[in-house]
Amino acid sequence: MTSNPIAGTVRSLMPRARTELAELVAFESVADENVAPRSECEAAANWVADALRAEDFQDVALLDTPDGSQAVYGILPGPAGAPTVLLYAHYDVQPKLDESAWLSPPFELTERDGRWYGRGTADCKGGVILHLLALRALKANGGVPVTVKVIVEGSEEQGTGGLERYAEEHPELLTADAIVIGDAGNFRVGLPTVTATLRGMTMIRVQIDTLEGNLHSGQFGGAAPDALAALIRVLDSLRGPDGSTVVDGLRGDKVWEGLQYPEENFRQDAKVLPGVDLPGGGTVADRIWARPAVTVVGIDCHPVAGATPSVPKTARAQISLRVPPGQDAAEATKLLFAHIENHTPWNARVTLEQVGQGQAFQADTSSPAYASMAEAMGVAYPGQEMQTAGLGGSIPLCNTLASLYPEAEILLIGLSEPEAQIHAPNESVSPEELERLSVAEAHFLVNYARSKQV
Repeated sequence: MTSNPIAGTVRSLMPRARTELAELVAFESVADENVAPRSECEAAANWVADALRAEDFQDVALLDTPDGSQAVYGILPGPAGAPTVLLYAHYDVQPKLDESAWLSPPFELTERDGRWYGRGTADCKGGVILHLLALRALKANGGVPVTVKVIVEGSEEQGTGGLERYAEEHPELLTADAIVIGDAGNFRVGLPTVTATLRGMTMIRVQIDTLEGNLHSGQFGGAAPDALAALIRVLDSLRGPDGSTVVDGLRGDKVWEGLQYPEENFRQDAKVLPGVDLPGGGTVADRIWARPAVTVVGIDCHPVAGATPSVPKTARAQISLRVPPGQDAAEATKLLFAHIENHTPWNARVTLEQVGQGQAFQADTSSPAYASMAEAMGVAYPGQEMQTAGLGGSIPLCNTLASLYPEAEILLIGLSEPEAQIHAPNESVSPEELERLSVAEAHFLVNYARSKQV
């Protein structure tokens, strides 16, 4: 890869990239003050702003968004008449979760077995570094041939929509001819991939109340309505006999027509325990890219430690429902609410609250930007042809940008390949992928500028 000047420059910059990623990972920038101090997000935002200023970006600003988070913005003017490309990443991260499951401190970049470990290394602080590497390589080899806007979000993982609402209120800010979302990933290490679809998401909380207070299970158990048992029945109703997601009125039989995901590869990537079956029907690609998927992400009830023999008066759960392209997330939320209400037993009192929502996304893969990226990927990954895949996760901003700028060409790339284990303990990034994708992004900007020349 070092036979071309851009690739050689990126390689020479990798030690600096490691140092900078370590600095950025050190901020516990979880956009939830119940988990981490707000000052951690503020420090990460300022780090990104300083990095943009150091690269001669203009109008660098910390944007106060409606959900209380800060997004970092800057613009690097290109040659007269050049197209504008918006580069996106986010600096907020998932919580560390079970710290005891981490083999090294979650907010301390640690190299192990050829990978760099730490929360946010792949999702998506590594995406910030990717953009910086690509731009530095271009500046060292003749200059950046397009006008570049950078937006780095501060609450993507929370799904609270701060940047989406800000963009809607200031539609002129992020206008661009092409948008590169650096928050996806290759299908696997070494296989260049753009993501063409994203599932949408709705996040809700359900609380079930049955009694004025907890009761002695020996004196009242058997006749007293158990709130936790009622909640368990509700949650079980969201799965069919084969484990498929079932929400009354929500279609769940669509088929994925593109790149397939062999079951043996998925089992290895997901670290499924030997002998445990995969739930659901259809191919793995059908289940994770084309169909809805419900996950119980949290339950509040009596802990096992210190448990007493009592019938619980209340129980609560948080539920995530992923919604594939072609299905409206708002309608899916209504159907999920109705399903839960209809499946709550014993006339128990049920309270429902929506805490997050984002629409699914489908890109136009026939656009000139995709041709430019395919050519760039071929340079960065010699002998490999760019693949198009889906992504089961959600990036709500994509739909907002597609709605605000319908003529813009949107591409999704990034560092979150399966080995990265994003959102889990021991998240990591492949430095080789960071290097290759930085080369690819730099060549994409060159190719895209050329494609827009009259």
